[in-house]
Amino acid sequence: MLKIGDVMHPSRAVVAPMAGVTDRPFRDLCRQFGSFWLVAEMLTSDQTLWNTSKSRFRRIHADEPSPRWVQIAGSDPRTLALAGAANERAGAQILDINMGCPAKKVCNKAAGSALLRDESLVADILAAVCRAVSIPVTLKYRLGWSKQEQNAVTVAKIAQDAGIQALSVHGRTRACRFEGSVDYDAIAQVKAAVSIPVIANGDICSPEQARWVIEQTGADAVMVGRAVQGRPWLPADIDAYLNGHTHPIERSFDEKCDAMLQHLSSLHEFYGEGQGVRIARKHAGWFFAANLDAHKAARQSFNQIALASQQIEFLTRIKKTADHKAAA
Repeated sequence: MLKIGDVMHPSRAVVAPMAGVTDRPFRDLCRQFGSFWLVAEMLTSDQTLWNTSKSRFRRIHADEPSPRWVQIAGSDPRTLALAGAANERAGAQILDINMGCPAKKVCNKAAGSALLRDESLVADILAAVCRAVSIPVTLKYRLGWSKQEQNAVTVAKIAQDAGIQALSVHGRTRACRFEGSVDYDAIAQVKAAVSIPVIANGDICSPEQARWVIEQTGADAVMVGRAVQGRPWLPADIDAYLNGHTHPIERSFDEKCDAMLQHLSSLHEFYGEGQGVRIARKHAGWFFAANLDAHKAARQSFNQIALASQQIEFLTRIKKTADHKAAA
């Protein structure tokens, strides 16, 4: 059971916010397979940019199923507080603050994981945002700036004191980016230091590993990121395994293809045909890699398609003729 503010649910698997991935169509796809906790793509706290095409697509939609969990990024306490309040008015039910993104374009603006080098600013940001909204506020962050500058426990205590109601901890530093081993012991230290829920993040790729990480860290839940690309059913599989269903959930290749066909149509409708076709290519590539033996050839052919209808036709042919991975 994971409880964030007044929102409580038996699911202990959270889909991580991933820029360019966890948009509304992808969140809907994960929900179709049973996901409950999903965090939307990172949104800038600078409201003057919210009318750009990128930010418009990333903003929360009031008709989306609950809980609507929005992530914002920035470095100015007042700007972040105003952005948090605006998202609450727009229908957000949980607000996440990004202090974990390692991307240079984010860190160069002293946002994301770069904030971890200034604990006083961290405290000011978290306190300002928590005061500005009535919905639960969470924090996603890393162990520190580098292996020599780790302050995950200190930041956790600052966050708890500021009113943050849950922590998502990626077990690497900013300098590590996504390379090297995840330090689950460091996540365990964070969990031992605070009383608010802690969500373990980093290289969780299977239901078995999810359970091991929870046992190793004492975390209340796990957050899955890249592993859910091409496998939108993974969070539901993790929950089933954590609840004692040790046999994999049987899903036919036809069922997976039908879900992917629906996802392609949703992308075309959400973004319009031109942009939707381009965005669909990466999602189809992940799907092929996870489920097809001949995934490289399928991806190369799919990437040459320029029309939405032809993408649908191609995947329909794959459904009828392709040799698929038995263990996908």
